[in-house]
Amino acid sequence: MSDEAAPGWVRLRLDLSYDGKDFSGWARQAGGRRTVQAEIEDALRTVTRSTRTYELTVAGRTDAGVHARGQVAHVDVPDEVWAEHEERLLRRLAGRLPHDVRIWRVAPAPAGFNARFSAVWRRYAYRVTDHPGGVDPLLRRHVLWHDWPLDVAAMNEAAGRLVGEHDFAAYCKRREGATTIRTLQRFDWERGADGVVTATVRADAFCHNMVRSLVGALLFVGDGHRPADWPAKVLAAGVRDSAVHVVRPHGLTLEEVGYPADELLAARSREARNKRTLPVVGADVPGGGGGGCC
Repeated sequence: MSDEAAPGWVRLRLDLSYDGKDFSGWARQAGGRRTVQAEIEDALRTVTRSTRTYELTVAGRTDAGVHARGQVAHVDVPDEVWAEHEERLLRRLAGRLPHDVRIWRVAPAPAGFNARFSAVWRRYAYRVTDHPGGVDPLLRRHVLWHDWPLDVAAMNEAAGRLVGEHDFAAYCKRREGATTIRTLQRFDWERGADGVVTATVRADAFCHNMVRSLVGALLFVGDGHRPADWPAKVLAAGVRDSAVHVVRPHGLTLEEVGYPADELLAARSREARNKRTLPVVGADVPGGGGGGCC
């Protein structure tokens, strides 16, 4: 996966959002399942009147049912295609795409930009309510109902013990050849005026099911079923715990992806591909900065 477009091609950065409810995740799949990538690639091929599909690379591959407000992708197209369609591309895509996916910006990317490997962090929000009456019907597609009162202070105490660089194998669905070492940069909870409790989870990258597993563990702390030190003990054990539930996807939204200054993009991309180690473990593991989800 190159950090530069081939000669005669231009790399475009796309900023987009989508409601994940009716999608089988981001990545194009065999069998005709509806995915965000397939919708955008098909729309791009149609509006540019191309005979080929221009493949997208995304910052974070979201699972089925997960939403995105600040997703980022890149795509390489021939110079002549961009020159012909530049001024009208965004509006034409808006007319072709379904209403549950929107592209807000399309522009040439700076040198060295790779939507996946140049990212330095991804920020997700998970929203849940413990209101005894359930979820506001207008928010039901984006907020989980938890039928127990939640102690946000206890959840924050537990979450703080998970921040830092760790092997998150206990909270990830393992994939062959992929590392589970991640740096969790931020994890905290806040109750809004409307009673919705929002988890903010930011890391350099996420492994499969990581955010929803962390949220599931913290909900058990918040409702009193587990003590505040339990999630950290699960992390230290390094194996999946059957008591950690992967919560439903509809409460999760990719809010933002962070990138370094333009002159650091290529270096970050190279760094993200390096083997990654934990000092206390001392063993090399492949892959440092994938954009898996949640």
